[in-house]
Amino acid sequence: MTHSTYADIFLPHKKVHSLFYNIALVIAGSLLLTISAKFSFPIPFSPVPVTLQTLAVLLIGTLLGSKRGSITVLFYLSQGIMGLPVFAKGGAGFAYLLGPTGGYLVGFVFAAFLAGFLAEKGWDRSFAKTALAMTLGTIVIFIFGIGWLSVFVGINKAVLLGLMPFIIGEVFKILIADALLPSGWKILEKLR
Repeated sequence: MTHSTYADIFLPHKKVHSLFYNIALVIAGSLLLTISAKFSFPIPFSPVPVTLQTLAVLLIGTLLGSKRGSITVLFYLSQGIMGLPVFAKGGAGFAYLLGPTGGYLVGFVFAAFLAGFLAEKGWDRSFAKTALAMTLGTIVIFIFGIGWLSVFVGINKAVLLGLMPFIIGEVFKILIADALLPSGWKILEKLR
């Protein structure tokens, strides 16, 4: 059985209103991604900065669902490709996507879709399944990221520079999502 996402709870019944609602969610999600990219901290030995984007991507997918979540990330990427400085370190342009961190950005689309798909199946309602969903989404991001980074530095260095420094931070991000999402559902159930 398919479960609603957080965004589905407040979806207006009239088509016109739901269209504007969905557009507003996509815009808000892309703004969240832009803001999360601004919290960027370089690692001296790695071309990949620490950002809050992986958490934002997974939350966007989970809160909005697979379609809206992946469309939100695509909208964000299109803004960057068109030259808006929405990427980490104020980056913009198509060339940025072809750089060492481009794989992570492409992986965001698939991770948002996966997190949203799992949320639609109710995985964001229990702590264990939420942690697993967030972990799977994170793995998707790093598969794309490391895969593309390896074109620049080789696979061994890509794992060393593009994964190892981020593991502890990703665990904390997963724990944050795990604390928020199932608790939110419990609060909503009490309010009903």
